[in-house]
Amino acid sequence: MTTDTFAESGADLELVGIHKRFPGFTAIEELNLTIPAGSFFALLGPSGCGKTTTLRLVAGLEAPTAGRILVGGTDVTNQKSFQRPVNTVFQSYALFPHMTVLENVAFGLRRRKMADPLGKAHEVLRLVELDHLASRRPQQLSGGQQQRVALARAIVNRPALLLLDEPLGALDLKLRRQMQLELKTIQEDVGLTFLHVTHDQEEAMTMADTIAVMNKGRIEQMGAPQELYELPRTSFVANFLGQSNLFTGPVVSTTSAGVAVDVAGHKIVVPAARAHRTTGEITIGVRPEKLTLHSAKPTHDADVNVMGPGRVTDVSFSGVSTQYLVEVPGAGTLIVFAQNMTFGSDVKFGDEVWVSWGVGHGFGLDDDPADAPRFEADFDTRSIAAQRHLEGA
Repeated sequence: MTTDTFAESGADLELVGIHKRFPGFTAIEELNLTIPAGSFFALLGPSGCGKTTTLRLVAGLEAPTAGRILVGGTDVTNQKSFQRPVNTVFQSYALFPHMTVLENVAFGLRRRKMADPLGKAHEVLRLVELDHLASRRPQQLSGGQQQRVALARAIVNRPALLLLDEPLGALDLKLRRQMQLELKTIQEDVGLTFLHVTHDQEEAMTMADTIAVMNKGRIEQMGAPQELYELPRTSFVANFLGQSNLFTGPVVSTTSAGVAVDVAGHKIVVPAARAHRTTGEITIGVRPEKLTLHSAKPTHDADVNVMGPGRVTDVSFSGVSTQYLVEVPGAGTLIVFAQNMTFGSDVKFGDEVWVSWGVGHGFGLDDDPADAPRFEADFDTRSIAAQRHLEGA
């Protein structure tokens, strides 16, 4: 089956000057966003950041306080939800338990009095590889199968825009990862525009062409997954999209190639091209998997940053990698991810170590440390170490 026989191409989505205020608080403040037709776009952020409100505005379930919503160039701001060329897949699936899989998928087509609803339903069920289960009831399916039925029911109506509201949140980890790949494949096959709302960073990076990270009703940063991960602009993005080691210190020298920062007596260099600020006190960072542990101080190399000596305060084995927490006097606690290439580890709890990373892996943030307090990660490394100690780990 070719996509031409199934779905029309998706339409672009444009949000212009969107504000949404509720009594007592503002959920969205001055949101401007364009999502190209046929793309897989993710709105990523913590609870309360405004991402679900944005989705409800696009779906027509809420009305903006100000601004316009355009789908395929058509202003739909004042249209009711059923008038918009938009369908939504929710986390709960919302399938009719008394209907078969086939009847669930064909339901919308029949209500719209479309020709050959059962034939079209079979066609989309073949797309999601569930046509052999067409006669079953939803309760006879697994969670992943129900999710695919909900997706089939949404795309059979050929919407210009498909909204995904945490669609994989109810699935276990292994099935969720499998469905991430399947959803991406289906989106590429049908060519619709997908707007995916999630708080799961891995899910967004796995599926989306473009991610917009939201925080307090605004888009903090937007771009391709790799760009956001490798070059975060703010401490919020650096710590929400994965984990980061962040250091704040004064710039001590600047060249066309690099910016040197004094971090607790350590001269740490970041490439000038990867630094958003190059004067005064700035915040720089590096991802935990870029770091290497050493039992002795490494020899000097202009292309390598070194911090230490420090003390290993926690070791956490997670299968493919081991997480180390290293306390460096004056610099704080560093997080190090080390791939488990061999059985066992040469580094143990309490060991004295040095930490190094290539200068090219560092980044400099746009945050002004004088304007805002330091960002605190979602977890407290000291409490993790203390809890492990109490448990005898």
